[in-house]
Amino acid sequence: MGGAGQSEGRFAAYVESLASVLGHAGRSGPLLDYCTGLLMPGERKSVEPIASVVSPARTSATHQSLLHFVGQSPWSDEALLAKVRAQAAPAFDAQGGVEAWIVDDTGFPKKGSHSVGVARQYCGRLGKTDNCQIAVTLSIANHHVSLPIAYRLYLPEDWAKDAERRQKAHVPEEVEFRTKPQIALAQIAVAVKAGVALGIVLGDAGYGSDGGFRAGVSALGLIYGVGVQSTLSVWPPGEGPLPPKSWSGGRGRKPSRLRHDAEHRPVSAKTLAMRLLPAEAWTNVEWGEGSNETLSSRFAAVRVRPAARDHTLTEPHPVEWLVIEWPEGEAEPTKYWLSTLPEDTPLAALVDALKLRWRIERDYEELKSELGLDHFEGRGWRGFHHHASLCIAAYGFLILERSALPPQPAGAAQNLPFPAVPDPHAPPVRTERHVVNSIATIRKRLTIALAKSLYRCPCCQAVSRRRNFHPRL
Repeated sequence: MGGAGQSEGRFAAYVESLASVLGHAGRSGPLLDYCTGLLMPGERKSVEPIASVVSPARTSATHQSLLHFVGQSPWSDEALLAKVRAQAAPAFDAQGGVEAWIVDDTGFPKKGSHSVGVARQYCGRLGKTDNCQIAVTLSIANHHVSLPIAYRLYLPEDWAKDAERRQKAHVPEEVEFRTKPQIALAQIAVAVKAGVALGIVLGDAGYGSDGGFRAGVSALGLIYGVGVQSTLSVWPPGEGPLPPKSWSGGRGRKPSRLRHDAEHRPVSAKTLAMRLLPAEAWTNVEWGEGSNETLSSRFAAVRVRPAARDHTLTEPHPVEWLVIEWPEGEAEPTKYWLSTLPEDTPLAALVDALKLRWRIERDYEELKSELGLDHFEGRGWRGFHHHASLCIAAYGFLILERSALPPQPAGAAQNLPFPAVPDPHAPPVRTERHVVNSIATIRKRLTIALAKSLYRCPCCQAVSRRRNFHPRL
């Protein structure tokens, strides 16, 4: 990869390629301005602060231009995200391609009741129920890179039924209430139709505990590895619901007698883990590098049949993996997953695939802390999605820049030196340490290059010394 100065040219070319799907040539300027502003330092990365950074001499006019571009302009979020995905393809190809599709949701704390979709609901960022918006996402990932490719606001049922609030927030007429698993399944179906490189579908228990979601993923021909609750009913290895006549060709006992056999019942995943599995079923598995140590825990994996709610089925349920994590020192297991990975998959490979879901958490953290995903201040449906799409577009460029750097060796994140403190009497509040190829480091280096294209440096406020510099019009 070239130096910081060359990254400015690469960024301009990248944004120009994205502009081709916006439908109007006049949108290329606001696209460049907004993406530049998202990459610049600043406490808030909403429309007005971005306008003041990229065009300090014409802040008011630029503010109005960006406000229209983000809040009202009818360009397609889906088309832009598809273009970002295509542009980011080399970053995935360099690391072996797509391995997983990760579904998840992220919350945005909000005050008031007028922002589209805001309601009292569980917010993962806060770890409690509070006033917030929630977006459901689908990301493609491997062990080195990940990128959101679909993004949709979850519209609570009371919002979906409130015609007055819908009108004020400009919610499209075709948008109806859907649960989060339903939104995610629709995103997966669109990705399949678009020919996105396939991977195992990963998700937490908020998605995996929904039987309809799991069935829908399988119906699309995809393999999954999803979290489930400890209360999930399963038939232990080698067992299953006793067959009615339709299974046995009319032979055997009457179905009514079999269905009420008190001794032939499924058990909860927790009961299976704690009472029925022998000690030798548990194995310590390492799955990744943490900031200070290798990540490992105890796991067991068994082949089970998930049970129907009434403990009977009209046809046999497929056998799949139940993977359980029970860390040393814990009184009981902490996590459970169901997976349709092949029967001959080793335990270490199962754990490796399931734990890949953590990458989405890093995506959210970087999108929020580095690019201001949670800084949007508008109230409308279109603006909420446009801002997120532009954040993901900027993120796509950062992962492209990172893909050109050599990968860091295992353990590189451990024992990083703190930077020197030039003034011992006024040390920084937090002395940050960054891996060379982290998104944070790459964004900071890109900031230096992009600042040269601005009339005024966003850090020191110095006016550009370029003789031929012209402020953006």
